[in-house]
Amino acid sequence: MAKTPDFTKTLQEMLAKMPIDTTSVQDAFKSQTALGEKMARVALAAAERSTEISSQWAKDTIARLGELTASKDEPAEYAKAVSDFATAAAEAAAEHMAAFAEVAKKVQMDTVDLMLTAGKDLAADAQKAAEKATRETQAAVKKAAAAATTSASTVTKA
Repeated sequence: MAKTPDFTKTLQEMLAKMPIDTTSVQDAFKSQTALGEKMARVALAAAERSTEISSQWAKDTIARLGELTASKDEPAEYAKAVSDFATAAAEAAAEHMAAFAEVAKKVQMDTVDLMLTAGKDLAADAQKAAEKATRETQAAVKKAAAAATTSASTVTKA
């Protein structure tokens, strides 16, 4: 049977000879996961607060329904109970919608803050990478110039 050649060692040697700096990729991954964690915290806090608001709204409505369904002596009292329930429900809706709006506003402010911070971090990382690339390029140019000068002097002597 034919044996499949193992290129693992060849590939490892080839990659070892390539000048690849993975720290920037690792730093980007860490920054991205940190941002994702912070965004998840914002979203989970908003979901928790929204659930609390919904739960309180439901409890208030159920309590008012109990008052609405109570037996009355006069027919006019039923009309008043329905009117009172509708008024209370409208007021509760306004209050709870305002609470939901506050949650949305806080999420928006936190998200903008996180994005601005991430943008500043990204700009700083990009500047560091550009400075490093400039230093490496200048070193390579100096090395090439020195090698060219050495070659030229060797050729001139011959």
